[in-house]
Amino acid sequence: MQSRIILTILALLIAGSLHASYMMLPMDESQREHLKAYGITYWVLDQGIDAFWLLNYRGGSFAFPHSQLFERECLTRNVSYEVITDAQFNLIRNEIANPEINQEVIKLEVAPQIAVYTPDQAKGQRIQPWDDAVTLVLTYAEIPYETVYDQDVLDDKLAQYDWLHLHHEDFTGQYGKFYRSYHNQPWYREKQRNMEVLAKRNGFNKVSELKLAVVKKIKEYVGGGGFMFAMCSATDTYDIALAAEGLDICDTVFDGDPPDPNADDKLDFSKTFAFENFTLVKNPMEYEHSSIDNKRRKVVPEQDYFTLFDFSAKWDPIPTMLTQNHTRTVKAFMGQTTSFDKGQIKSSVIQLGDFKGANEARYIHSTHGEGFWTFYGGHDPEDYRHYITDPDMDLSLHPGSPGYRLILNNVLFPAAKKKKRKT
Repeated sequence: MQSRIILTILALLIAGSLHASYMMLPMDESQREHLKAYGITYWVLDQGIDAFWLLNYRGGSFAFPHSQLFERECLTRNVSYEVITDAQFNLIRNEIANPEINQEVIKLEVAPQIAVYTPDQAKGQRIQPWDDAVTLVLTYAEIPYETVYDQDVLDDKLAQYDWLHLHHEDFTGQYGKFYRSYHNQPWYREKQRNMEVLAKRNGFNKVSELKLAVVKKIKEYVGGGGFMFAMCSATDTYDIALAAEGLDICDTVFDGDPPDPNADDKLDFSKTFAFENFTLVKNPMEYEHSSIDNKRRKVVPEQDYFTLFDFSAKWDPIPTMLTQNHTRTVKAFMGQTTSFDKGQIKSSVIQLGDFKGANEARYIHSTHGEGFWTFYGGHDPEDYRHYITDPDMDLSLHPGSPGYRLILNNVLFPAAKKKKRKT
């Protein structure tokens, strides 16, 4: 009898050791839904379960404890997964730990609280006639987010969030410099009217003054430990607004009086995050803000790609996380701000992706205080030249988009920072 009990216990122990105890979401070419795999990982974290990011292992795969609930969710979202034993997962971790291999295991602990800075109304009624790549991919990946705008920022609500995306905003108060082509359009006139009302309500004489107060609040948010991600015109106009504090750089058509003719000589680059030594584009009829955007580029669309840099996963885990992908070459895409002239990027900034043929960076990152920021040039990673009023991108046609993966790398990055969930 005792022998039978011992044999039964041994059998159970052996069965337990062989029982699959981890799920891995491969992020190489075998993955059917790269973008939704980020959403699954976020969802697991939101259940209070830790996950692991296997940097440079099969395209930056994810792993977490196995459960039938997680399997069903992967099947529902069509995300490829592999079920492995605890012993197999330990072998993978031991292999990654080899100092000769450029890989690392990063523990993800908390699903970051996400805010998107956008004037879009809560009921889905779009005020601006263009889409936004970040809201599109968050929705496709089923990652929850909330929206904030100027009043929320001024009311110090950013402290509720771990991650902030800046919509394609013009922080200089020049309304995207769309005046020449669109100033008679209802959406443009409504935008200007709404912003002027908001500025006066908060005690500002001009929209440019309101926007400066907003960018300074965001700067405080980053300095206190927040993560800020910006695309397209929200990148350069953010820094331009900081450098131009106390100056009038808006022409009469924007704020009713002429700009300071000597504004270029008075810009203070010590206040900016990323850029220095740039000059302003003063012509209100020109669809450009400054020399930061590399408009001298002469690249045909078929040859327009940028390359992601390789970093040491063990020594530089942050840039390694931000560049995880199943390819190092990413199809480029245009925007109001397409790329960044390398000659005007501060030396302290990490260049994550560039196109050497045009001497431009497309994807950059650095720190400010206790926090982090990333700037990503262009409008839509799967629409080479997106025009105003063009239909939204259908991401079901691009489930493995390398360009969109870079956005989601930034979304998950704050999960690697151990912190208490805000209440």
